[in-house]
Amino acid sequence: MVGGVSATRALNLEVADEALTTFVKRVDGVLRDLEGSAAHPTRVGGQTIKPTSLNSGSTAAFPEAHGLYLQYNRVHEELTALSRTLHLQIEAIGIAVKGAHVGFDNLEEEQRRRFWTIQTQIGQIQDARAGEQRAKGGDTSGSL
Repeated sequence: MVGGVSATRALNLEVADEALTTFVKRVDGVLRDLEGSAAHPTRVGGQTIKPTSLNSGSTAAFPEAHGLYLQYNRVHEELTALSRTLHLQIEAIGIAVKGAHVGFDNLEEEQRRRFWTIQTQIGQIQDARAGEQRAKGGDTSGSL
């Protein structure tokens, strides 16, 4: 017995601790990579085009160009929301893994607060998307 726990269980806890530490480092690395890449939410959000980029501004002259512009903007909004949600979820996973490692109550107050702020933001994004889908009469089962 080691500290009231069998030797086998103590060894399993050590292995789990190592696995969590490795996982935290991997999540932190993914988050750093995302923040430095073109997939960062602010960079994705900044990649817009103007209606006049595809035609002279008159939808009557070339309606297909206007349709392409509308589709581009729709897809761009979806990618921006996906990037933002992914960024938030990776950050939340990092905090959750640290909490699993040391105990959520042992995390710094700021980390606990940030975790719950992220959960609220993700919920708001999901609610907004579901509302948009309902307004369009679409299926909400594939919401973010």
